Amino acid sequence: MFQKDYILRMIEMIGDLIAAILGLIKKGDLEQAEKMIDRGYYELLRRDASFFQLIPKEHLTDKLLGDHHYTNGHLTVLAELFYAEAMVSQASNKPDNSRVCFEKSLLLLEFLEQADKTYSEKRIERMNLIKEQLAELSKPKEA
Repeated sequence: MFQKDYILRMIEMIGDLIAAILGLIKKGDLEQAEKMIDRGYYELLRRDASFFQLIPKEHLTDKLLGDHHYTNGHLTVLAELFYAEAMVSQASNKPDNSRVCFEKSLLLLEFLEQADKTYSEKRIERMNLIKEQLAELSKPKEA
C-alpha cells in the first residue's frame, strides 16, 4: 500500500511541476524550466535526464519495466517529464530534441493506454496534443 500511495503522490506532484514549467516557458525563463525538469527527473525517478535520453524509444518500455522494475505510475511520470522537456526544447528552438521527447512521451502514453485498466481522459487529451505537436514539427519550414 505504501508503494501505491507513493506513486499517487508522485503523479500529483508531476502535475504541479508541469504547470510550473509551462508557466516558466510562457515567461521565457527557459533556463529555469530546464533546471526544474532536471530536478524532476532526479527527484521523482531517481535518475538524471540523460539516463532516459540514452534509451532508444524502441526499447524504452521493455528496459524500464524489465530491467529497472518501473511501474505504470513511473511511466506516467516519465511521459509527463518527456512532454515538458519537449515543450522547453521547442521553445528553445531545438526541434530535433523536441521531436524525440514528444515521440517518447507519446510512446509511453500509448503503452499505458493499452496496459492500464482505467480510462483517462487526460491521457487521451495529452496524446492528441502530442500528435498535433509532432505534425507541426513535421511541416516543412517556410523560407
